[in-house]
Amino acid sequence: MKVLITGVNGFLGHYIVEALLSSNHIVIATGKGANRLVLAHENLLYEAMDFTDADAVKKVFEQHRPTHVLHAGAISKPDACEENKTLADEVNINGTSVMLNAAAQYGIPFLFMSTDFVFDGISGMYKEDDPVGAVNYYGETKIKAEALVQQYPFVWSIVRTVLVYGKPINKRNNILTIVREKLEKGEPYQVFHDQVRTPTYAEDLAHAMVTILEKNAQGIFHICGEDVLTPYEMAVATGAFLQLDTSLIQKITAADWQQTAKRPPITGLNIEKAKRELGYRPASFVEGLRKTLE
Repeated sequence: MKVLITGVNGFLGHYIVEALLSSNHIVIATGKGANRLVLAHENLLYEAMDFTDADAVKKVFEQHRPTHVLHAGAISKPDACEENKTLADEVNINGTSVMLNAAAQYGIPFLFMSTDFVFDGISGMYKEDDPVGAVNYYGETKIKAEALVQQYPFVWSIVRTVLVYGKPINKRNNILTIVREKLEKGEPYQVFHDQVRTPTYAEDLAHAMVTILEKNAQGIFHICGEDVLTPYEMAVATGAFLQLDTSLIQKITAADWQQTAKRPPITGLNIEKAKRELGYRPASFVEGLRKTLE
């Protein structure tokens, strides 16, 4: 395969590129601005590309003729989407449309990266065919982008995931590494205990997406961990693993800390379809924690 990926300068992008290269695929890695991947490989090419720019996207497709597309680029911070809805629309919705139109010229499979935030968070453990209904604008943009992907006339797939963690790339921290930094400095850390998630180890997610591309699998797939945890429980487990002072970790609720964008309280995704159709077997949270921090 020759896979064109968007958003490679983000936290997850590095893991996806690494997983594809380890499976001997050619990668056309794209991002806005300079290459920030900490990887070098004979099968890796980087192109600076704004995926909202149809002309720029067309040029890259014509030059490299990819066989598959993995669209992971997005504004994924809920507060940023709430504060600038016009930009969120341009990047998350229009950018997806631009990528779909370019891919359709070649009739190639298209994989779209989505989120558990397409759900309202009332019940949790959502299946792929459960009705969507976001509580913030980020989730709304992803719902609209998903709808565009499902109209793609060739092979399409959507991966929804939850609270991704792993070794930090380019100083991009996640909840586990933030907890480590805070506790090592002896600083208190406030974290939600009224939100429920199924956290996802980044390498598991990346390898699952490679499997979807290799199988030309079609449809929506939920890819995450199996452990059902609150962020507070994740933070305490991190502190305990590192033998640091977990009393510094303080429980808070959504009511205690007002954020611009509302968060769905209980998400978590059912991964039985991915297990059945992709052979997906995620690491336990304890194992993912060890791989992240050791």
